[in-house]
Parts: sequence; C-alpha cells; structure tokens
Amino acid sequence: MTVHIAKSVVLPEALNGLTNLADARIGASIVSCSDEFFAKAERMLQAEPAQFIEGKYDDNGKWMDGWETRRKREAGYDWCIVRLGVAGIVSGFDVDTSFFTGNYPASASIEGCYAADDQLEHAEWLPLLSNSVLSPDQHHIFQCDPQKVTHIRINIFPDGGIARLRIYGQVVLEKIDPDQVLDLIGLKNGGRIVAFSDAHFGHPSNLIKPDAGLNMGDGWETKRRRAPGFDWCIIALGQAGHVDQIEVDTAFFKGNFPAFCSIQAAYVENATDAQLIPQSMFWSFLLEQQPLTMDHQHTYSTEISSHEKVNYIRVNMIPDGGISRIRLWGKMSAQ
Repeated sequence: MTVHIAKSVVLPEALNGLTNLADARIGASIVSCSDEFFAKAERMLQAEPAQFIEGKYDDNGKWMDGWETRRKREAGYDWCIVRLGVAGIVSGFDVDTSFFTGNYPASASIEGCYAADDQLEHAEWLPLLSNSVLSPDQHHIFQCDPQKVTHIRINIFPDGGIARLRIYGQVVLEKIDPDQVLDLIGLKNGGRIVAFSDAHFGHPSNLIKPDAGLNMGDGWETKRRRAPGFDWCIIALGQAGHVDQIEVDTAFFKGNFPAFCSIQAAYVENATDAQLIPQSMFWSFLLEQQPLTMDHQHTYSTEISSHEKVNYIRVNMIPDGGISRIRLWGKMSAQ
C-alpha cells in the first residue's frame, strides 16, 4: 500500500516557542465527543504527522488518520472535548485537515475552560476561536488572546474530519514545591527542542518524552557523519533551574550509539531561537565530554560543573549516532 505523509507547517513567530498542550505523549486525551463513527478522535492528538494509506479500509469505510464523524442528517454540529496534557496558557491552534478533501468540516470553533474532569458539566466555557472557515487538506493556523485552560472543546460544522489538532501554549506547573526535584527539560514540564544539526532517523523531540524509549526508532538518531565535527541539539528548559543530576540513555542503540557526549548550558533572556544557535557554541560546559556505551542509562552527578541557574542546554553527540532519552533533574529557580 502506498503511504503519504502530511506536509509540515511553519508556525508564526508568536507560536514557534510554545508547547503543543494537546500532545498525547504528555497525557492529552479525549474526554468525550458527539460522534467518531469513521475515525477515533484520539488519533487527532498523535504527535506524528497525519498519513494517508491508499486502499486501506475498515468495517465502516475508508480508514482515515484523524477524527471523522458520520454525515449529519439532522440539525446541529459535532464536537469533541480534549483534556490537555497539562494546564497551560493557550495562544494558538493548528486545525489540520490533511487528506480530508471531500469530508472536511466547513468551519470550526474552539472553546476552553479551567476545571477538573468531574466539574466540566458546570464549567464556564470561554470562546478561544470564533467559528472560522476551513479548507480541504491543509493546516489552518489561528491565534487567540492568551487564556489559561485545562480542557478545550472543538466544534466542527456540521460534521467531517480533522487530521490533527495542535493547541499551542505555555505550560503552567501548579502546586510545585520549590524543593521538588523534576525533569527540567521534560516535555510535560514545558521543555522543547529549539534547533538541531540533523534528525535523519529520529527527531530530538523524542529525547524529552516522559516515558522510556520503546525501540531504536523512538529516540534522536542522526545519519552517519562523513565530515569533521559532531551532531548537536539545543533544548529549552521548561523552567529555569539548577541541575543536580543528568541521565543520558542510549537504550536500543547498540551499533550506532555515540562515542561521547557533552552538555553546554546558559541562562539567556530575550533571545530568539535563531540567535541561540551561534551563541550556544560558546556556552560553558555543564557536563564535560563523557564516553558512552551501548544500550545503557548513564547517570552523572559529581561530574556536573558548578553553575548558576540555566534555561537552555546544548547536547553534543560526538560524532553522531543515537540517544533515546535525556533527563535533567533539578529544582526550579526562584523567579
């Protein structure tokens, strides 16, 4: 069967540094929906780009990678309530109709609320996106006034399919004890990938997933380097903090693990992602170059250099290869 992958999208600068709060990898899930006859709503929250598989059908019709409702034969519209992976201040959306050509909704609106799951029936739903026209087979990028929410409700008029729904915002960590140790670059704690040298076999966003790696494909892996130098990626901490322990996990990487790794770090204010790339070459070392071994979790504490608070790190993978996960354990710094 022929498989087609959805095109990527370039986000506006205002959304570029934000976390997708509707990412299933950080616990986003479907609370309820009006209908999901043709395709389960949970597919809409997958991190991977939507795909179209020619000739693939199931018992209800053409298999679609997204949420798809049946054709409505009465007044009304379809809707879906999504619990965000973490509470956050939402600033924008990507309503992606990739591969939905004759079955996309005519329009969509989005509301949000801040409430516990068992209080949704009485929650105040605030408009985040007014009813907006959609087109077939494309990303629709919308921005909104920032609003703190735990759940969103997307309404599609009158029916149809959405391939992917991205909710871009800033993670809000609540009820955090200042003495609590947490993974400062964890995806669920607001960590994000800023830039990287290469991601031929696996994207560096896998490094900061909350769960352990599943296989060799569930990590950051670069192509074989045929020129001097080494591979690198820059990661923004979700919360500025002081690092006490570092874990570098090469799980499943046996014939392709890096020979060495090192980590540089800095505290930088008011810099764009593009500005950070050249700056990062001169950041001081949080972890000097360390040898790595295959399929092993490497833990460092006494090897960490003395430092003040940091909010960015640069991971150097020498010279190339694959790493499954990286954890940066520490405490949040006082703001």
